[in-house]
Amino acid sequence: MDALRLLFVSFIITASFSSGFASKVKLELYYESLCPYCSNLIVNYLYEVFESDLASITDLKLIPYGNAKISPNGTIICQHGINECILNTVEACAIDAWPDVKDHFPFIYCVESLVYHKNYSHWETCFQKLNLDSSAVASCYVSERGKELELAYAAETSALQPPHKYVPWVTVDGQPLYDDYRNFISYICNAYKGTTKPSACSESSMRKSIRKVMMDSMTSLYTEVTYKSKMSQIRQYILKWLDQVMQ
Repeated sequence: MDALRLLFVSFIITASFSSGFASKVKLELYYESLCPYCSNLIVNYLYEVFESDLASITDLKLIPYGNAKISPNGTIICQHGINECILNTVEACAIDAWPDVKDHFPFIYCVESLVYHKNYSHWETCFQKLNLDSSAVASCYVSERGKELELAYAAETSALQPPHKYVPWVTVDGQPLYDDYRNFISYICNAYKGTTKPSACSESSMRKSIRKVMMDSMTSLYTEVTYKSKMSQIRQYILKWLDQVMQ
């Protein structure tokens, strides 16, 4: 009987893998709410997980703590001040209130969009915009639950190996992407072990993604006023070069 059971289990495992079954790729973002690079990643890049079929192979987890520290008396001190601590906890509470990433990501995207546009003081409007009941998040924030969540995220962040050096800190299946974090789609597609990959992993989609990352990186190098008049010409040269090297 035991031999028959073992044979049956072996058959199920073999059949699953032969049919293209594979675990989702773990994508984890360690961030802090008022970090400009973090909001840029969430607003201009991370949303692509949900706009394409990449979500079918991606297990996305958000960890809103970042470079915060815990003082000797147990108080959490955030890199960008008290407002960041507030929003870190609010976003942690949103994740707790709506555990499915498809439910909490729209709210976090909305808040981070306001951060990105330097208008984060109006973050509470995201409840109305998304037709969400704010009571669960509010209750979490004013109770001990909010701090418990942040302390748990603090422990998770501190346990990273290798340790995080900055934010945003992005890992794919536990491996850090370092400065190439905006190119996370390529890493997800390469890490996926299934036989059938989503269309987001197609060559044309990957080229567009890489092109966007490179353009954003180049643009960030020319943010000073003295270079603004040259940006249009520079961008055209870069676009032509990208078209050539990616053919």
